[in-house]
Amino acid sequence: MNIKCIIVDDEPLAREGLELLIQDTGFLRLSAHCSNAMEASQVLAREKIDLMFLDIEMPKIRGIDFLRGLTSKPLVIITTAYPNFALEGFELNVLDYLVKPITPERFLRAVNRAQEFLQSKQATSTEREEFFFVKCNNSYEKIAYQDILFIEGSQNYVTIYTQQKKILTLTTMKSVEEQLPSGKFLRIQKSFIVAVNKIQSLSGNEITIGTHKIPVSKNYKEELMQLIDKHLIKK
Repeated sequence: MNIKCIIVDDEPLAREGLELLIQDTGFLRLSAHCSNAMEASQVLAREKIDLMFLDIEMPKIRGIDFLRGLTSKPLVIITTAYPNFALEGFELNVLDYLVKPITPERFLRAVNRAQEFLQSKQATSTEREEFFFVKCNNSYEKIAYQDILFIEGSQNYVTIYTQQKKILTLTTMKSVEEQLPSGKFLRIQKSFIVAVNKIQSLSGNEITIGTHKIPVSKNYKEELMQLIDKHLIKK
């Protein structure tokens, strides 16, 4: 499974070092690197992040204070030069606590734990019901995951396109994405999430689902190509 992660650290060299370690794993996908908590907050608000590498000593808002203020948070691995915050970090349910300089061996041990945890969570999520409800005008619409073609977001509204109809609801893309079962849906740009098994073709930077042509953002194309390569019949 691909794990979407972000780096939150005010030191450019520390961010670069973590980015190199992330690239070497093969299963981590870096969505953003942030120099402070405010930037990280914006990323977490607009997309679902699985794992956050979080520094503690940063200007304006410390990492620990930022983490304490989050109501919905991804898995967190603390990365810091200060070992004396370990107890406080674990009281906030961080997955691991890495003290700089971080060795590749110690980094790999931490992210392998994250992968095992998320795989277990994904297996559990597949056991839940195969539908959800959204509010549409004055009624509640039941939507089966298997009926969804793709989902389009626009400001505070989301349109869910199914095989039968399209449904407009007042919510955010992040809220819908968190409800979707892992592995069955893929974000291909900021405003679109598609059902993997409904993709019919990819040509250039555009996928086809039924009569719909949907552009693929360059920031998300790598994950789409990995999916295609996984199911590609080789020569």
